[in-house]
Amino acid sequence: MHLIEQSLIDAGLSPIAGVDEAGRGACAGPLVIASVILRDINSPKLLTLRDSKELTENEREVLFPIIHEEAISISIIQVSPEEIDFRGVHAANLDGMRRAVQKLEIAPNYVLTDGYAIEGMITPSLAIWKGDQVAPSISAASVIAKVTRDRIMNELDVQYPGYGLAKHKGYITAAHTQAIAKLGVMDIHRKSYANIARALAKDVD
Repeated sequence: MHLIEQSLIDAGLSPIAGVDEAGRGACAGPLVIASVILRDINSPKLLTLRDSKELTENEREVLFPIIHEEAISISIIQVSPEEIDFRGVHAANLDGMRRAVQKLEIAPNYVLTDGYAIEGMITPSLAIWKGDQVAPSISAASVIAKVTRDRIMNELDVQYPGYGLAKHKGYITAAHTQAIAKLGVMDIHRKSYANIARALAKDVD
């Protein structure tokens, strides 16, 4: 699992930052992007670390403080629904990744990203296909971003009752679609997304 990242470390490119996001496909709530520099990618405490989507909610919550202990720097960026609507999710995501790396207290010598190359990145970087499954630093960023966003959505569930945000975390589900039809589109929804745009169009009709 560690071959790509370990080879970069062996080449003297440390410190290496991993970057990943959570909530790209959701139609409600922020996009959350995290960047992480691990002290030791081979730490025994990180043996269960993998892509956040392969972990249960409880496993992610257990790993969250461990990653904080094992990291020498972590940064977290939130991108609002308004910014996503204005810039488009892909552009907003790339800009958020740049900002997450810039926000790190320790400047990395190399950056690893999951799938997408970061245009305009000054620091040398490498986009890895399914990087959150093969590079520990990206996996760590994936977990940090996912847990942070889930907690935000749990808080929004209290502020916006009836939408079921704590369950589906703002993603497009049958229950979420029914709630939007019944309760309407709120400011937490991404109005540039097709399903939300359709709901708004129906309200106009």
